[in-house]
Amino acid sequence: MALTSPLQDESIHQAPLHIISTLLAENSNLSTQDHENIIVAIAPLLENNHPPPDLCEFFCKHCRERPRSMVVIEVFTPVVQRILKHNMDFGKCPRLRLFTQEYILALNELNAGMEVVKKFVHSMHGPTGQCPHPRVLPNLVAVCLAAIYSCYEEFINSRDNSPSLKEIRNGCQQQNDRKPPMPLRLLRPDLPLSPPPSVVNSSEILVELERNNNCANTKRKSEHDSEPNLIDCLLVSPAVNTLSIQLPAQADRVLGCFALILKMLPALASLLQPIPFPKEALAHAKFTKELKYVIQRFAEDPRQEVHSCLLSVRSGKDGWFQLYSPGGVACDDDGELFASMVHILMGSCYKTKKFLFSLAENKLGPCMLLALRGNQTMVEILCLMLEYNIIENKDTQLQIISTLESTQVGIRMYEQLCDRQRELKELQRKGGPTRLTLPSKSTDADLARLLSSGSFGNLENLSLAFTNVTSACAEQLIKLPSLKQLNLWSTQFGDAGLRLLSEHLACLQVLNLCETPVTDAGLLALSSMKSLCSLNMNSTKLTADTYEDLKAKLPNLKDVDVRYTEAW
Repeated sequence: MALTSPLQDESIHQAPLHIISTLLAENSNLSTQDHENIIVAIAPLLENNHPPPDLCEFFCKHCRERPRSMVVIEVFTPVVQRILKHNMDFGKCPRLRLFTQEYILALNELNAGMEVVKKFVHSMHGPTGQCPHPRVLPNLVAVCLAAIYSCYEEFINSRDNSPSLKEIRNGCQQQNDRKPPMPLRLLRPDLPLSPPPSVVNSSEILVELERNNNCANTKRKSEHDSEPNLIDCLLVSPAVNTLSIQLPAQADRVLGCFALILKMLPALASLLQPIPFPKEALAHAKFTKELKYVIQRFAEDPRQEVHSCLLSVRSGKDGWFQLYSPGGVACDDDGELFASMVHILMGSCYKTKKFLFSLAENKLGPCMLLALRGNQTMVEILCLMLEYNIIENKDTQLQIISTLESTQVGIRMYEQLCDRQRELKELQRKGGPTRLTLPSKSTDADLARLLSSGSFGNLENLSLAFTNVTSACAEQLIKLPSLKQLNLWSTQFGDAGLRLLSEHLACLQVLNLCETPVTDAGLLALSSMKSLCSLNMNSTKLTADTYEDLKAKLPNLKDVDVRYTEAW
């Protein structure tokens, strides 16, 4: 009757679908063949109508239990195509999104696997951003985001009472300071299906990454008491070791499927801004590696409206640019993608001076590290910072000059800059900096290259915290006669280096060895450094006997940290 009625009313087709939904709920013992017969029978009713919520649940169950059934291809395909073309808001009908997700996973279970998924995606949306159905791309992205979010649901729920990355950074450990757990029910058909949070807009799932503030003129604590940035927390903080992501096999397959779809889709830049993924996904190396291809496409696109989406949309929120920068959670290439992003953003003259100020405030360390390794883009960036007087602190200016003079390309560009601004040469003649902070992840070779590029006879305060230096760098440190404060927090500096320092740096007053591999064998050598007044041995292999010995032999020692050692 519904199919043959001449009346043009949506309810003519909806009424039989609701009747079928009710009958299915009352008859749970139907055979698989009965299920397929029912699906085939109601297929004509779905040509111009979305399935109601209960029927979506029935379809989801069939996709999970019989993914290779011909019903999936022959009946569900046009239904899903209609959903992607005409759905306006998955938030009002989340089961439509879940059904679309389960349909794609069923396609992935076929013999050809992802090839079938690729064919379906290409049939819905071509390789360009133009499409006669403007809702297809946003709907596909929404399905992918929900599916990826569901992969981390169990992991997120298991950490409801654990601190967030930002809370760890700020030292917050109080349970009542945290937000209540979010209702996540994307792949759990046995539980009541409440509408999930908006995957694209919810502030709950926007990544909150602490910015790496390396600007020398920013107010900081003393070097031996400064805090690490987010990536340092991920590497060294015991509270964050739980972020080692191990997904169940099924969730891993789901992640691989929908991450690949994101890699296939065009025109994603504005749809993925701001970052719409949970922080657990962004701390998962497999996911960020898959997504890196997408971000690289944004960076290589010459259109400003595309590559400007790499930046954060508002102050205080990180964008893809920060996430994939050296020291960012997702960086796995020593800064190659970061340099590429900086190059294209500068090349477009996109608010050049404002962008340089942002780099100086948040990413000066990574810029100097890459310039130290000869990256031409970063050398140009440092020269522009000097030319536009972006950096006001004299010590930081001198460190930038030394960085530039450590490579041939840097020397050439700096000489060209000095020809235009003679006061820079005068600044250098007055002596080297008194304070120096080596960028995070620097190596022994980076330190040697930097210290060999200029005069550091005035250097009193040196921070190597969270770099990759070892005891080998002691050969360079003993060439700094004025050094009074040395920060080696969370490095691989060991006993051999300590023994060498104790023989040559008699004026050293502050030494931070927190989370280094030093033992009693090296720490005992510090007894000859009579000027030491502050010593941090937190989380080392210090014993109680050695601690007592050091206290007896170092009369000026007033500030000592021996937490998480045998002497505590």
